[in-house]
Amino acid sequence: MVAAAVTTGADAATVAAGGAPAPPHGFDLTWHSNFTGRSGSGVSTDLWKYDTGPGSSFGTGEIETMTKSTKNVYRDGSGHLVLKALHHGSDPASGWTSGRIETREDGFKAPAGGVLLVKASIKQPDVKAANGAGYWPAFWMLGSTVRTGTTWPASGEVDIMEDINGRSSVFGTMHCGVNPGGPCNESTGVGSGERPCRGCQAGYHTYAVRIDRSVSPEEIRWYRDGTNYFTVKANRVGAATWNQAVHHGFFIIFDLAIGGSFPNAFGGGPTARTASGHAMKVDYVAVYTKKP
Repeated sequence: MVAAAVTTGADAATVAAGGAPAPPHGFDLTWHSNFTGRSGSGVSTDLWKYDTGPGSSFGTGEIETMTKSTKNVYRDGSGHLVLKALHHGSDPASGWTSGRIETREDGFKAPAGGVLLVKASIKQPDVKAANGAGYWPAFWMLGSTVRTGTTWPASGEVDIMEDINGRSSVFGTMHCGVNPGGPCNESTGVGSGERPCRGCQAGYHTYAVRIDRSVSPEEIRWYRDGTNYFTVKANRVGAATWNQAVHHGFFIIFDLAIGGSFPNAFGGGPTARTASGHAMKVDYVAVYTKKP
């Protein structure tokens, strides 16, 4: 494989064998998935779990049904994950299917005094405002404690990349504390607001977060194509809330939702003009840690 330069913050890396960028200086590559496999095949269930069911079960107002069908979730034979939204019928407010997967591993954690870096190369769905109302692609993490009974948002959530309604944007958000209200202003969360993401629907771009416990106060930093565009520091939400939301493992989620509270806040959708058959594509996702 021909090496290609990539950056995350001030750290440069080259693409290592297997498709994940080699670790930035001082980091170790601890986990990655590059989605190699036969065209049309499902994801590796050694690494990934399908998250299926009606959108109403996810608590966000989305209207699709998530499936494990290879019509909605598959590898394209060129090393990419494809999550494709499909519409069936004439009513734009129903009949949508799509895909959502999450890692089996839920121990992605910033060590005390160290750093966790999670990064993926993603192509947003190639839709525009005219035909993309309701599209909601996301790359995010939930705290592992949500799998063992801790309620959201106390479990912690870090939204690394979201876009809605084909706006060619990126949003980064932290969720924590209690809902509604609380230190993270739930259910909105503490977020970057809408940031322009030109070209993000036409090609692959990198999205990353660093959970940095090597600094005081601790912080989470969001990056697009290596540029830090948003930061949340622990003192913004308070030590107890921060520790509950951050000082544990996380698992990674990719999904392409249709409809829901977030698209509704920016004009709503889907509509009769919303196009079926567009997809979020992922080249790789990688997890790195830096020890104290």
